[in-house]
Amino acid sequence: MKDFAEPLARLIDELKRLPGIGQKSAQRLAFHLERAPREEAARLAGAILEVKDKIKLCSVCNNLTEQEPCEYCSDSSRTSDVICIVETPYNVISIEKTREFHGRYHVLHGALSPLQGVGPDQLKIKSLLDRLKDGRVKELIVATNPNVEGEATAIYLSKLIKPLGVRVTRIAMGIPVGSELEFADEITVLKSMEGRREI
Repeated sequence: MKDFAEPLARLIDELKRLPGIGQKSAQRLAFHLERAPREEAARLAGAILEVKDKIKLCSVCNNLTEQEPCEYCSDSSRTSDVICIVETPYNVISIEKTREFHGRYHVLHGALSPLQGVGPDQLKIKSLLDRLKDGRVKELIVATNPNVEGEATAIYLSKLIKPLGVRVTRIAMGIPVGSELEFADEITVLKSMEGRREI
């Protein structure tokens, strides 16, 4: 005997495919959607389909966009001589929240991970090199995640791009604000010491 009716079981299985959603969360969401008015379910389904139909990659920076080029690439008030390289489109949002960066972006759509079969050809590196050909870019800020894959990607990009005469910098890493030094691991403390600045 099945635990759930077939349509409900199928919905649970589909929800489990989403990142961060396990069996229990999928069941809660499925039962919520089953109890919700049909209009609510239709709005959700419509929103999902609209994203699939209307969102594409910007031809310049590879960020997700509805317009071409994206709002960051078409904004004339942003400087074009500094590019911030990030792994994913939602990393752009994190940097934008600071309200301090006024350059352009380049989204790699991942990080180097040989164990998972992700090499330079699977990332949007070629289009980055194309953007550097005209010589207008003076600095690349590598804002990949502070993990093994992000570090490997930062080092790879630095070795690839420095010979082109472009300054390559890495975002600072270290102890987060509000935490305590005793709980930080040795790599985090090391990065904090390396990234220290005068006060």
